[in-house]
Amino acid sequence: MKPRSGNKWLVVGAMSGTSLDGLDLAAVEFRRNENRWNFSIVAAETVKYAAEWEEKLRTAPELPGEKLIELHNIYGQFTGQKINRFVKNHQLKPDLIASHGHTVFHQPEKGFTFQAGNGACIAAETGITTVADFRTADVTLGGQGAPLVPVGDRLLFPEYESCLNLGGFANISFEKNGKRIAFDICPVNFILNDLARRLGKPFDENGELGRKGTIDNQLLEKLNRLDFYNQLAPKSLGKEWMDKHFFPVIRESNLSVQEKLRTAYEHIALQIAKATPATGKMLVTGGGAFNSFLMERFRQHLKCEIVIPPPEIINFKEALVFAFLGLLRFLGEINCYASVTGAKRDSSAGVIYQENRLKIL
Repeated sequence: MKPRSGNKWLVVGAMSGTSLDGLDLAAVEFRRNENRWNFSIVAAETVKYAAEWEEKLRTAPELPGEKLIELHNIYGQFTGQKINRFVKNHQLKPDLIASHGHTVFHQPEKGFTFQAGNGACIAAETGITTVADFRTADVTLGGQGAPLVPVGDRLLFPEYESCLNLGGFANISFEKNGKRIAFDICPVNFILNDLARRLGKPFDENGELGRKGTIDNQLLEKLNRLDFYNQLAPKSLGKEWMDKHFFPVIRESNLSVQEKLRTAYEHIALQIAKATPATGKMLVTGGGAFNSFLMERFRQHLKCEIVIPPPEIINFKEALVFAFLGLLRFLGEINCYASVTGAKRDSSAGVIYQENRLKIL
C-alpha cells in the first residue's frame, strides 16, 4: 500500500469495547511529516448493537469451541458488512482497515488472548486489506497484550503529559524516564453499567443514579484492598478478573444497589487519583468522560489539569488509535511497547489479511 500523496493514508478503524455500546467506526486520514504524525477524522459513527448481538457477545465466553469459532467468523462478516455500509455512506476509498474485534478472553498470565471478529472475513467482505488480532503477538512475547493505545497517545497526542481513557476499564499512559508507561487502573463503565441495569437503566446518564446514593466506607475499603491495586505495572484487567475478584465483593454486600453504585463511583475516583501523575495536562476520553458526576469526583480528588476534548475524540479515540496501529503494522513499524506491556521486546503486532495472502508477524 502506497501513500495517496505526500505521505497520506486513509484508514478505517473498528473497535468494540467491553461496555458493549456498539461497534465504533472511524475513517482517519494520517499524515507524516518527517517524524511527526498528524491526523484528521474524516467520518465516524457508532453502530449500536441489536439486543441479539449484545447478548451473543456478552455470553461468548460461555460458548463451546465450535460455536465460538462460528461466532468469530460471523462477527467478522458483520463487521465487514457494517464497514461496507459506512464506506458507501461517506463515499470513502480507504487504503486499509484495522479491526480490534471484541475481546472474549484475555488471560495473558495463561498465555492467551482472543478477540472475536475474524480479519479474514472482514477482508473477504470488503475487498480491503485488513489488520486484526493486535494482542496475540505481544502475549506470546510474555507481555500483557494491553494496553495498546499508548503508542497512539505518544505519537498522536504528544502535547499531553498523560492520557486517561474511561471505557469498560480505566487505563492511563504517560512518559517516565523517556519511556511510555501505561496500565489498566480499575473498572469504570463495566461496573457502573452493570449496577445501572439493576436499576432498570442501560447506563447511569450523567451519574444521576449514583449521585443520589451514599458512600459505604466498609464496601469502599474492601474494594480498595483488592490485590490488583497493589501490583506494579505492567498490568491489565479483563472480564475474568471482574468475575473472580470484583463482582463477588459487590454481591456479598447487603447494601442497596444505589449505595453500591455511589460507592463504586468513589472507588473509581480514588483509584484513578492514586494512579495519575500529579502535574501537567491530562487528556480524558472514552464514554466515562460524558459522565458529569464522575468528572466531579475526579476534580475533587485529582491534582492535574483535566482536559475534555471534543465529543468526536471522546467517542472515537480508540477506533482512531487502532486505525493508527494498523497503519504502523502495515508499514512494518513498532506499534506495541514492551515498556507498557512487559513483553520481551517492542513489536509490530497484528495479522495482515490480503486477498489470497496472509502475513503473520
